[in-house]
Amino acid sequence: MALTPIVLALSAAGEPTARRVAEALGCPLHGRAGRTQAEITFPDALAHARDLFAAGHAVVGVCAAGILIRAVAPLLSDKTAEPPVLSVSDDGAVVVPLLGGHRGANRLARRIAEALGATAAVTTAGDVALGVALDEPPAGWALANPEHAKPVMASLLQGGGARIAGELPFDLPAGGSVEILGTEAPAEGDPARLVYHPMRHVLGLGCARDADPEELWENAQAVLAEAGVAPGAVAAVATVDLKLDEPAMHAVAARLGRPLRAFAPPELAAIEVPNPSEVVRAEIGTPSVAEAAALAVAGGVLVHPKRKTAMTTAALARAADPITAPKGRGRGRLSIVSLGPGQAAWRAPEASRLVQEAEELVGYGLYIDLLGPLAAGKARADFPLGGEEDRCRHALERAGEGRNVALICSGDAGIYAMGALVYELLARDPSDLSAVSPAARRVEVLATPGISALQAAAARIGAPLGHDFCAISLSDLLTPREDIVRRVTAAAEGDFVIAFYNPVSRRRRTLLAEARDILLRHRPAGTPVLLASSLGRPEESLRLRRLDALAVDEVDMLTTVLVGSSQTRTVKTPDGVRMFTPRGYARKMAGGDLA
Repeated sequence: MALTPIVLALSAAGEPTARRVAEALGCPLHGRAGRTQAEITFPDALAHARDLFAAGHAVVGVCAAGILIRAVAPLLSDKTAEPPVLSVSDDGAVVVPLLGGHRGANRLARRIAEALGATAAVTTAGDVALGVALDEPPAGWALANPEHAKPVMASLLQGGGARIAGELPFDLPAGGSVEILGTEAPAEGDPARLVYHPMRHVLGLGCARDADPEELWENAQAVLAEAGVAPGAVAAVATVDLKLDEPAMHAVAARLGRPLRAFAPPELAAIEVPNPSEVVRAEIGTPSVAEAAALAVAGGVLVHPKRKTAMTTAALARAADPITAPKGRGRGRLSIVSLGPGQAAWRAPEASRLVQEAEELVGYGLYIDLLGPLAAGKARADFPLGGEEDRCRHALERAGEGRNVALICSGDAGIYAMGALVYELLARDPSDLSAVSPAARRVEVLATPGISALQAAAARIGAPLGHDFCAISLSDLLTPREDIVRRVTAAAEGDFVIAFYNPVSRRRRTLLAEARDILLRHRPAGTPVLLASSLGRPEESLRLRRLDALAVDEVDMLTTVLVGSSQTRTVKTPDGVRMFTPRGYARKMAGGDLA
């Protein structure tokens, strides 16, 4: 998915140029805090540029090229997948595409240069010599054999022209030993022949519930073969929205590398088709799925009527022009995003990418605020503490409308957070009044891992989780008090290192003291205890205590309490006292039995 470019202004001198670039591209401007007047600010240029790059954004920095190079260098791996990175001089005189020539950087550089009256310092050989990048066809066109673009380009750069056949989206010198072919039909490419397909066709598909993906794929292939159309000439796969959760539909779209688009039954019922079915109308409210869906996206004409198999249908429609933005809506997506403790350096690149891709952010307001510039300009739905089910339900229902929604969670969303609640809502019986809608049940749900509070606390103080450990929440809002006491007792008897989550609240002050007293019956009074608060934030606090000196008044809801086992020790290091739980390597080295 191509994400919106972000323009970065690092200094007051370059800010006017950055604003002109952002205005020309119609994209956000992010500015260095304290040095610019940008509404969206960041404190660390290297970290911010790296975060945007990891999330898949094109990054346009009005700054020295070296700053951007140092920022993204640790993330470089695949030039065919990396987003564009461009440097623009403070005075707006020069635009230099640094990375992403295969992903539109050169076109972006020329667009910026035209807006600024600047020079685009394009260095990619093909763009310089020929004015085109053969491995990056324009929107609406597909290169069937990108692996052969390099030898063909090399031949052209050596002075040879090309034999042009069919319709193409660009002009090249004629003659020479290589062929450039534009066709909607299947054609083989090789090191001396590039094949381009205009994406004018839409594959309409229908299927019974839980149809075999292979059956649908084979039917789709048969329709394309019978119509004489190459898979690369397909712009989209289309169906009815009731089938947005069908694995077979997504399997076909994935194998073609094309988006899946859907329409409501009334939308499809309004389209005239040659092969309507009253049986289908009675079942889902439209007499046609495959033919109507194909025409709904392509308009144009039906070039292959409905082809049926036992469980599937397929049809093909052709538009007059290459399709660059397929109509219809995609399957909604809910990303359960784990932020970790909050600071950007501890946030996974995948989490940043899913936030950047999201159209809407949902969560406790403080957690969304922790995203800083990544949240700027996005629609957001803030919910208070205590509104957990409401926020999960809202996120699912918005995704059910076809939106890309991110549910923002601190720590790891699967540990005492919203991950389980999302799936609990999806698991409720549809007849239950508290169940989510059928549309919400069809959304794609993704989850990212995050650094949990127990991991962050352990890393800050040493290695207290070096041996067996467990986590127990002391909140009795959702768990009966007697269950909590039973679990604490079992963990104490088992001699586990224990991470206590939700240790106290304003009204709940006794369970932590009760847990302390239970533990003192099973491990030494001097057992080390860590009180870790606001981890990863400027106000972070780490305090080591003895178990018998653990005081409830030192703890609040932002504190994670790590209680050592009977084996946990402390050691004084040049950087302070550290807490660790030995695994038993000393006994292993002495020849002990670890079984």
